[in-house]
Amino acid sequence: MSVTQTLDSGSLEKLRGGFRGRLIQPGDDEYDSRRIVWNAIADRHPALIARCTRVEDVVAAVRFAREHDLVIAVRGGGHSVAGFSTCDGGVVIDLSGMRAVRVDPAKRIARVEGGALLEQLDRAAQEYGLACPVGVVGHTGVGGLTLGGGMGRLQRKHGFTIDNLLSVDLVTADGTPRHVSEDTDPELFWGLRGAGANFGIATAFEFRLHPIGPNVTTAVVVFTIDRARDAAALYRELSRSAPNHMHLGLNFATAPSGRAATPAPRGHATVAVGVAHFGPQQDVERDLRMLRSQIEPGVETVTATTYLALQKMSDEEMAWGKRFYMKGAFFDELPDAAVDQAAEQVSIAPGECSIGLWTQGGATANLAEDATAFTGRSAVYWVGAEAFWSERHQDQEYIAWGRTTMAAIKPFTRAGHYVNDVVEQGEDVVRSIYGSVKYERLRALKRAFDPDNVFRLNQNIRP
Repeated sequence: MSVTQTLDSGSLEKLRGGFRGRLIQPGDDEYDSRRIVWNAIADRHPALIARCTRVEDVVAAVRFAREHDLVIAVRGGGHSVAGFSTCDGGVVIDLSGMRAVRVDPAKRIARVEGGALLEQLDRAAQEYGLACPVGVVGHTGVGGLTLGGGMGRLQRKHGFTIDNLLSVDLVTADGTPRHVSEDTDPELFWGLRGAGANFGIATAFEFRLHPIGPNVTTAVVVFTIDRARDAAALYRELSRSAPNHMHLGLNFATAPSGRAATPAPRGHATVAVGVAHFGPQQDVERDLRMLRSQIEPGVETVTATTYLALQKMSDEEMAWGKRFYMKGAFFDELPDAAVDQAAEQVSIAPGECSIGLWTQGGATANLAEDATAFTGRSAVYWVGAEAFWSERHQDQEYIAWGRTTMAAIKPFTRAGHYVNDVVEQGEDVVRSIYGSVKYERLRALKRAFDPDNVFRLNQNIRP
């Protein structure tokens, strides 16, 4: 059955009757621009794009999709690395018309609609010298990032995004709006914090905010790849001793690329130790002393900047229109053998590829591992292998590099994955994200709130 045959005009007219947003179909002027998502690999053709402007539109679109047995894709920022923001032949429920952000500076709370982007939340909060711990690319959607956990530069100081989540407004699979918090439904709230895409469409969030910036400092020391062990030794020592107001990264790269760009000639393999400092400005010199004084690197930069500028630093590198693949994991330690493998894989990478580590600990370890559905907070490091390229015919080469790279460092990883990084699908994959105990607990929630598996375009928890 063709896409146009599936959606008969009578059913669409009935939907339009109470739909305040835009309904976009194949052939409409906006269709091609609205179906595009961040990862160019996900080139798909939905039967209908329902661009919602209010909760009632989301309810109507969910009920329409269920009535016509159409798969639902939810698009907030359109940034899903696995391409879950779109689909073939189904309904894309597009929340980009719902992007309001309201900040209460007295209570230090932000209310954020489900289609908002990180840069909008960052900007609104910084008007009052506040911030919520979120990700590191401004054009990422708040919704997808949050429901998967929300790793970012402030996590050691103030935890993951979910650790600062107060409530979620959710439209469940039967089209019912719900307000979910620790007080109203603690079990569902537990599941939303790390596996939330399985249980409904988040139309709004409430977040706790913290005083941050506006002035912050970044520093990066770059080594040639043959000095990878030296870089790793410095990084390990910083991870042990740095205060929690410092974000710490180790980045192996073929060129300035990935989530922590490093200044080096394009095409040359390097390894860099990078820091973002969010503490008092008078402590910068003291806190960065180890980074600057122990070695004499070829390239070193220390930059005074603003929180908003830092949060947009990776936006161009991570721009829309590229093809992208990644694999991630967690480490409990960083042995030299793992460093050697990372250096070797980056040295033979086909192009714009990187392997990055972030130090965890600090506030991320303040909650128990089973306090939320998110799995991996007790690990010492997160690691991700990322690849960008531009041409479809290069897909196999770059994806193969990502898989081979993660296979090479897999012996050093621990159980669990950051769900927002995972591109492969299947029950065994999802179990590996959460572990069997959490997976079974999540299955019980799925049976309660989505027994028909309506929301299955995600890392799917089967009912």
